Amino acid sequence: MSVELDPAELGFRRPFTREVTETLHLRNRNEEPVAFKVKTTAPKQYCVRPNSGRIEPGQHVEIQVLLQAMKEDPPADAKCRDKFLVQSTAITPSVDHANVAEIWSAVEKASKESIKERKIRVTFLPPGGSLTPAAATNGEGASHSEAPPAYSSPGPNFSSPKQPDTFDTPQKGSESLLTNPSAAIAVASSAISDAAGTTKDALQQQLESAKATIAQLQAQAQESGLRQRKGVSTSEKEAGEQPRAGTAVAQKPADGIRGVPVQIVAALCLLSFLIAYFFF
Repeated sequence: MSVELDPAELGFRRPFTREVTETLHLRNRNEEPVAFKVKTTAPKQYCVRPNSGRIEPGQHVEIQVLLQAMKEDPPADAKCRDKFLVQSTAITPSVDHANVAEIWSAVEKASKESIKERKIRVTFLPPGGSLTPAAATNGEGASHSEAPPAYSSPGPNFSSPKQPDTFDTPQKGSESLLTNPSAAIAVASSAISDAAGTTKDALQQQLESAKATIAQLQAQAQESGLRQRKGVSTSEKEAGEQPRAGTAVAQKPADGIRGVPVQIVAALCLLSFLIAYFFF
């Protein structure tokens, strides 16, 4: 049971570096509903919406056929050999309740001879309204001995636009643990709390104890440095000699070990203690 096509050929106007859409009308002048589907020899080049469906008696369906954008226009004298195939079949009462896919599956298995086919040629038209000789004879002159074209169902949807890029907010850089002992304690305490499940109150007590220990170590280091400097001064005064530059550098505590401040050493010691306490 065939359907009427309008137009009989699909003409797409240049330029083809953008998407070009044409409309195809299918009309059912039969007394029974008709199922249809559209195929093409170039399914990757075209999108058809809808590419299958149902037409009630006396009704028609409007189909959008989209030629997807090409990287560049083909030559002006290029002949388009793309074709479309419109298949249709009557919907009998026995399958009237089924959807279109089930109808086509049943027809292709049981009564394939009942399928009617109509072919549609595709022509490339110039940007203007007049046909060029190449467009007017588009598709003509093909050898009749050529193998019949292979038709496949084009996609039903138009190419979707690209998803917008997602930008993530960069994370703020963490403070150096060596230049900020308090930051080292906070980071270590947070990690240990997450891993060992320590309660907030218990962790706060440990932090207070750690801070007190650091303060005590700082006081002891300062007191020890003062005693050492005082002893050196007294010894030099009794000997009546000026201290050598090398001796002064060797005896000066420099508030740390090898140029590292006492606060940093204490923070690292505390960090090692807390990690060993919770994990070992």
